[in-house]
Amino acid sequence: MQIQRNIGIYMDHSTAQLIEITNDIIATKTIASKFTHEAKELTLLNSEKGMHQKEQHQQSSYYSALGEVIKKYTRVLLFGPTTAKSELFNLLVNDYQFNKIHIAVIHADKLTENKQHAFALEYFSKNNI
Repeated sequence: MQIQRNIGIYMDHSTAQLIEITNDIIATKTIASKFTHEAKELTLLNSEKGMHQKEQHQQSSYYSALGEVIKKYTRVLLFGPTTAKSELFNLLVNDYQFNKIHIAVIHADKLTENKQHAFALEYFSKNNI
């Protein structure tokens, strides 16, 4: 029997809270996009096209970093208030490396860290696959 490795990722376009759940023990880590508001303003001064290109490149790097983390798990919950979770999911389903990983996408409003943990714990306890 394969050991279930679960991770909940509460995310938006700028940060992702990685909530690893092992035997009801929670470990949290943060990954942040390098495309900050300040970077947007600086690149916008040069050109709008350049700003969009830089934003796409930084967003791609952010999603790639999340993909590298996700590869280590058997079940993944992507949740959060923006469309970032769906954008990441669409990239992952088109990559064969993620075919054996069960990935769920659920909309969630803005949540405190404790509520993020509770949301992920509840999901994985109710959805034992």
